[in-house]
Amino acid sequence: MALNVAGLIMMVVFYVFVLGIGIWASIKSKKVGNNTNSGQLEISFLANRSVGLIVGIFTMTATCVGGGFVIGTAESVYDPTKGLIWTLIPLQMSISFVIAGLFFAKPMREQNYISMMDPFQRKYGKALTAVLAVVQVISELLNTPGLLIALGATMKVVLDLPFSVCVWISAAVAIIYTVLGGLYSVAYTDVIQMSLIFSSLWLCVPFVMISGIYTDIIETAVNNTYQAPWLGHLESLDVGRWIDHFLVLCIGNLAIQDFHQRTLSSRSTSTARLVCFFTAGIVIIAGIPSVLIGAVAASTDWNSTSYGSPSPYERGEGAMVLPIILQHFTPNYISVFGIGGVAAAAMSSADSFLLSATTMFTTNIYQTIRSQASDKELRWVIRVSIVVAGLVATSLTNLTYGILVFWMLSADLTYTIIFPQLVCVLFTDVSNGYGATTGFLVAVVLRVLCGEPLIGLPVILHFPHGILEDGVYIQTWPFKTICMLAVLVSILLVSYVFSVLFQKGILPEKWDVFKVKTQRTSPADGNRDDNDNTVSEPMLETKC
Repeated sequence: MALNVAGLIMMVVFYVFVLGIGIWASIKSKKVGNNTNSGQLEISFLANRSVGLIVGIFTMTATCVGGGFVIGTAESVYDPTKGLIWTLIPLQMSISFVIAGLFFAKPMREQNYISMMDPFQRKYGKALTAVLAVVQVISELLNTPGLLIALGATMKVVLDLPFSVCVWISAAVAIIYTVLGGLYSVAYTDVIQMSLIFSSLWLCVPFVMISGIYTDIIETAVNNTYQAPWLGHLESLDVGRWIDHFLVLCIGNLAIQDFHQRTLSSRSTSTARLVCFFTAGIVIIAGIPSVLIGAVAASTDWNSTSYGSPSPYERGEGAMVLPIILQHFTPNYISVFGIGGVAAAAMSSADSFLLSATTMFTTNIYQTIRSQASDKELRWVIRVSIVVAGLVATSLTNLTYGILVFWMLSADLTYTIIFPQLVCVLFTDVSNGYGATTGFLVAVVLRVLCGEPLIGLPVILHFPHGILEDGVYIQTWPFKTICMLAVLVSILLVSYVFSVLFQKGILPEKWDVFKVKTQRTSPADGNRDDNDNTVSEPMLETKC
């Protein structure tokens, strides 16, 4: 296959355009910085809390509708061992945003936090928060490789460019405009990228559906035509695993920084909540093209296509099924637009994860070490951190891993370790540093003992009714949810015990390293002063 010149030209134009928007936004960011008393952190990480409803919806949606979402959904629907019943990412994300709008957006935004770890710092102190922030930084970094794999795989198939070249060029563009403008650049480029994602994928779907190469997807949904039905099936032993799979991506997303960064940057609490509710509906619509493309792939006799036999799944190219469909089922000029959509999806999420990781490193780790850092010093820390995070995340990209693997690992960390901690710090009075420390240790120990087949971690703690698949022990109970609930209970129980011990003088006050006796008895209040009375120019403000 020769180099796709038209596709290459479009990608160059897209990258130059996005980079131009990023540079323009960085100039806007500098002007805002000169005209406001807000600190460097609020300007770089929260766009001076000036994000209105329209831009907020675009940037929130673009953050979750990434390359992993677009290509991973198609991959999972097509996979004969999974199917649609195991591919509920759009529904999971939608439910996640509804829960976030109902319960999490208000307490976070009202307190003017800068990162989601700030309430921990207020209640537990800097040292413990820094440890928990390390987990969050790792989680954010793990989200990025899957996005870049999706982008590299797509460009490799359609443009016939080397995988590594596609990945590193795309990562470089995202790193550059994120360094230049922070959240201003990320938010404004998200508007362009989200528009391209929607228009290009929905443009490709009709051409795929009228290609006439595949068997009716309604028929193959329940019949074993060329492979297992694309609706999938759920055995009784799989129910526990399905529950875990559903909750990890549904609830785990509530404990990631890139989501909270969008709500915290909103101009008001009401805007933050509305952004969540609107996004909940949009992600469902955004997931439909990938589901349809995955269903078409499962309904195709590949021997009758220009791709030929064996099928992508049999060749180990299931992760690239969406770009393969675009390449072989649509005209060349249409597949090029599809590539633009995937590139936009990958970059719109990659820049968000890089900025999120940098936010927590700077505010909750670096400032713990250098509490007197000046704005100039913080600017350089932010820039260097974004570059380092981008290089680390990009170096992890590898086609041997499925696109959803990194996403699942990241969600696993936030679900079992951070989510119960966040619930306790926001919604309970009793939690304290002793309970949080115990919860962290319980989470790490239990999660390691339960094993993880995705990374070859052996199972030591065997729950009942486990099964062997290719010599690997697979837990059939919802062990991740069990771990999460165990962490939640341990935090509350240990916190209560130590609170009683110190409040009643059973243990001497000098042993109270987390200052339980002087700790406020209400959930964490904001630890970021908001004394700035200067109102920055709104980013497409509305009445909300």
